[in-house]
Amino acid sequence: MADIVLKSEKREAVGKNQVNKLRQQAIVPGVVYGKDKENINVQFTSRDFDKVLSQAGTSTIIDLDLDGEKVPVLIKDYQMHPFKSQFFHVDFQAINAKEAIRVTVPVYLSGRDDIRVEPSVLVQNIDTVDVECLPMYIPQYAEVVVTEMQIGDAFIVADLDIAKDENINILLEDDEVVCSLQEPQEEVVVEEEDSESASDVPTVDETEEKEDEE
Repeated sequence: MADIVLKSEKREAVGKNQVNKLRQQAIVPGVVYGKDKENINVQFTSRDFDKVLSQAGTSTIIDLDLDGEKVPVLIKDYQMHPFKSQFFHVDFQAINAKEAIRVTVPVYLSGRDDIRVEPSVLVQNIDTVDVECLPMYIPQYAEVVVTEMQIGDAFIVADLDIAKDENINILLEDDEVVCSLQEPQEEVVVEEEDSESASDVPTVDETEEKEDEE
């Protein structure tokens, strides 16, 4: 089912102290869960996971090579250090080829750099869509071609390529706007007021009062 393989092994280390020791060795702890299955604690190198994540993202099924046994999974979630390039933990969802699964896939606007109307601004309202389908039909992304768009044009969910696939159920309303092409807004330049505004200039009465005080 999958062409991307992550080499891993079962993890004996549990608890905060032991898991932290793994991270210090650039080993990432993870867990595999699935419907009607016991969770499996796993571990793998940070380098291997980083490579697999860049290839598969969170919408492509991979094979978790678990001590020689290949388990098809999705990378369901992962945690990272807030400012270091360090993975804290990864959640994998075990895949049953016969059961539909819900997945979040990115929306790709094809040809956005080749739009012929200039000047114009392409506004993308939806970056990802949730879909439900059998694992074999999971798309890598949802695409719409925007090259020929004119000012005022908009594409909706029903215009995405995967919307035409009867094997994929998009979990969004068909008329949700995906993107639109708009005229650029002119930047409004606010002129600075004179250093001495009209409100700062004393009135005749105020001037007379000041002279009387003196």
